[in-house]
Amino acid sequence: MKLSNNTRYLNQFSLLVSILVLTGCASTPEIKPVTQTQSPSSAVTYALSLQGTPYVYGQSSPKKGFDCSGFVKHVYETQGINLPRSSFEMAQSLPRVAKKDIHSGDLVFFDVNGEAFSHVGIYVDHDKFVHAPSHKTGKVLVSSLKNKYWTQHYSGVRRPNQPH
Repeated sequence: MKLSNNTRYLNQFSLLVSILVLTGCASTPEIKPVTQTQSPSSAVTYALSLQGTPYVYGQSSPKKGFDCSGFVKHVYETQGINLPRSSFEMAQSLPRVAKKDIHSGDLVFFDVNGEAFSHVGIYVDHDKFVHAPSHKTGKVLVSSLKNKYWTQHYSGVRRPNQPH
């Protein structure tokens, strides 16, 4: 079986980081971690690279899979930004942003189960966001804020890269 360049790169990078860290923790990201001073577009670029990663409730790593908040937390940790683990706690701790002022890298929140801020994704641009929606979709993917479902369940926007 022939491995793609991305797969080989991921394997080599993961091995190197594993050796350096010397822990049994979850897998490392497939791109080099960046600092908080870099633009939100680096978070979005990384988030988009994780499309297709399986949805697994309670997980927060590319190797094991993601739930919605685990996905967002993982992406921003690679950017040097530590977020709370749950979507509700993220929404409570981050500064609010008006929907008309949304920027790439902002977090979009939804009420998907009768609870405010029960789902979160990362805004990409042009009314698109990347997220780990559910076990039904089975993977990280990009959706439209103009989709009837997401429009009806929209809760708000928060900005993770500004002090609160």
